[in-house]
Formats: sequence, structure tokens, C-alpha cells
Amino acid sequence: MKLFRILKSPIVLPIAFFMVVIVLGAILLHGAERNTIEALSWTDAVFTATSAACVTGLVVVDTGSCFTAFGQMVILGLMQMGGLGIMTFTSLSIYIWRRRTTITDRIAVGQILLHDATFNLGRFLIEIVCWTFLIEIIGSILLYLMDPVAFSPFSALFHSVSAFCNAGFALFPDSMMGFKDNWGINGVLMTLIVLGGIGFSVFLEVKGYVRQRLARHPIPKGKGISWYAGIVLRTSLMLIVVGGMALYFAEFVGYSRMVAPEDALLTSLFQSVSARTAGFNTLDIGQMTNVSLIVLLSLMFVGGAPGSCAGGIKVTTLRVLAAAIWSQMQGKTQSTIGKFAIRENVVKKAMVLFLLAALIIFLAAFLLDFTEGGDKPHLMVRGQFLEILFESVSAFCTVGLSTGLTATLSTAGKWIIITLMFIGRLGPFVLIAALQSMQAPPAYRLPEETLMIG
Repeated sequence: MKLFRILKSPIVLPIAFFMVVIVLGAILLHGAERNTIEALSWTDAVFTATSAACVTGLVVVDTGSCFTAFGQMVILGLMQMGGLGIMTFTSLSIYIWRRRTTITDRIAVGQILLHDATFNLGRFLIEIVCWTFLIEIIGSILLYLMDPVAFSPFSALFHSVSAFCNAGFALFPDSMMGFKDNWGINGVLMTLIVLGGIGFSVFLEVKGYVRQRLARHPIPKGKGISWYAGIVLRTSLMLIVVGGMALYFAEFVGYSRMVAPEDALLTSLFQSVSARTAGFNTLDIGQMTNVSLIVLLSLMFVGGAPGSCAGGIKVTTLRVLAAAIWSQMQGKTQSTIGKFAIRENVVKKAMVLFLLAALIIFLAAFLLDFTEGGDKPHLMVRGQFLEILFESVSAFCTVGLSTGLTATLSTAGKWIIITLMFIGRLGPFVLIAALQSMQAPPAYRLPEETLMIG
């Protein structure tokens, strides 16, 4: 009875559904015909399915040349399901078939997809699906019209879904390096990536605000962009601009490259947008400077907004931590952003998430150091630690950028990355909540004491 109650928990269900989708995807990919003689191993099938369902984009085999049309369609389906989120699909199914949801369902979905748990579940989910498909179709049409030779109708749809779902899968062996100087294609992909990374609630709010502006309706005071949406948009814009400037100076000023200034600017901007969420690249990541890799590491670790297709600790977590540090430096008792103070429990959650994410990445990098060269002296593997750390952050934050280490991973290393992608997509808090739901709350409290810090 207790086991049934645990499995029925709204926190455990998304984990179970996610695992089922990955298993089914791995079975389909393993059984699918390939364009190469060598069969896809079960480990590589699970790796690819996990990477697609978790919208990461790390690959052990080239997607465009190794998989047939059926295999690519399976990956496309996994990306779409992972982008919208298993909870979105299951909650929509519950709404359509039952025409009603429990209060538990409403709260569970609300806490993950929105910053506000009080919303109309059915209308919200239907609007998400409709707008997602509409944006992806428009994106695929634009990609096809801009370059019908490189982008067939299926290829255009594949890359449009991959960009909006922040998956980073590409049918080209060099990702998007062949289009690094194409402003039109870069612009479409960046727009799709940003729309998929700001969060569904923010997108719907901005859409409503733009509609009012275009209709020239007077906007009542206090009914514009909300405080939450403003934080997401401003922080995201700041990361894109600062990240782009840092990459520009690290790659095209500090490290001499024979690239036209306008192309260098476009490349830096695209890589800054893609690094936080998507995983497309127009530069060879393995040939970038150490400074650039550190900038990319920072952008990947932050990620996108809550309730979006992106991973990472989220832009809101970064903003809360920055506000908390600034308030401590000023000697204030409250952490403020704009005209509101942040609740203390939110600050604590942000700190725990930051530390927990850093700990998980560190442990994964530590294990990968063992599996990918732990039996060799430092002089033989010099520089590999940065590559391993980069791979770990990319996997946990579901980004998909790689310096080239993915394809050379050992079997044990691949399973470590698989675990990282799974944890990163669900989020550490979901797994902790699932573990906590299996435990009975303590019936007592211990006496408290102070401890000197610092």
C-alpha cells in the first residue's frame, strides 16, 4: 500500500514517465536500420534517447549520416516530448480524457510550469501545445525558404523543433558551422532558442502584452509585464549581451582570427544565445580559447528560465543569489529586486540549488576523471580536466556543447553522462522531493544553536 502511494505521488510520476519515454526511445533507436554497417549498441541507443528526451544534444554518433529517416523521426519525437515536458503531455491527456483534474495535479503542474500555482490548467496546456507547434512550423518554413538546398522540408522542421526545444541536435556533421555568416538563418535559430528558453508563462505574458500594444489598447496601471517576467527578460538579455561581448573579446580580439568584424559579432552573439540552452555551435568548440570555454561554462551553468525547455540553475536563481549577496554586502536584512523583497525561503532554495548543482557536477567530473584516464599520469592527460568539466556541465545543464570528448567516452563514462542528463532535465529539486515523499516527516524538532561562519 505504501509503495502504491509513493508511485502515485505527483512528484514521482514525471520521473517514471520520463524513464518510460527514454526506454521506448532506446528500443526504437536500437532496432532502427542505420546507414552504417556497425549496429548501434544498447549503451549508445540509451545515450541518444536520453540526450533527445532530455533535450541535451550530446551525441555519440552523427545524427545526419548514421541514422535513417525513421531513426531521425524517433529523435525528433523524443525532442518534442522532452521540450514540452512529460508533465505537460500527461496533464493534457488527463484534461482531455477526464475533463477535470485534482487539486494535486493543478498544484504539481503549476509549480513546475508557472511561478503561480493558481491557473486554468486546461486552457494553459492547450495554449502551450498550439503555440509550440505554430512557432516550430513558422520556424521551419523560414529555414526552408532561406536555404531550400541545405534545408529540406524535414530537415527544416527537425532543426526548428531542435532549436525551440533547446535540444541542439543537428543533421549536419559540424552543427551550424556552415551557416556562421548567414544572418537570416542565425536570426531564426536565435529567435527560436530564446522563445523556447524564456519559459511558457513569460512567453504567454509577453504575447498578451504585445497584442495589447499592437491593438493600441490602454494598458491599466500594474497590468503590464509582471515583476517575475521582467526579471526573466532583463536577466536573459544581460546574459546574452555580456556573454556575447566576452566571447567576442576572447575569440576575436584576445585570440587573433581572420574573421570580418560583422561575422565575428554574429558568431559571438549566436554562441552566447546557444550556450545557455540549445547546444548549436557555429564555432569549433574544441578549438576555442580557455577563456571562451570558461565563459561558455558559466552561461551553460545558468541556463534559461523556469518552466522552459532550457536546463541549468535558471536565470531567476542567478538573480536571487546576486540580490542576496548584494544585500549582505550592504548589511540589509532583506534581499530586494526592484520594488519587492524576496522571501527568505526562496533565497535558501536558490543557495541549495546552486550548491547541489555544483556538487553533482563536481562528483560527475571526479568519476569521469577515473573512467577517462585515471590510470595515466597528469602529463599525458594535460588539459583533459577542463574538457571533462565542460562535458559534465553541458550534460547536467542539458546544453549539448562538447569539445569533442563525447564520442570518445568509455562505456562507464557514457552512463555517467546519461545519469547527468536525466538528473539535469528533471532538476535536483524534483529528485529530492521524490526522495522526501518516500519519508515520513519527523514528529519532533531538535534544539537549535548558533555556529560561527567565515
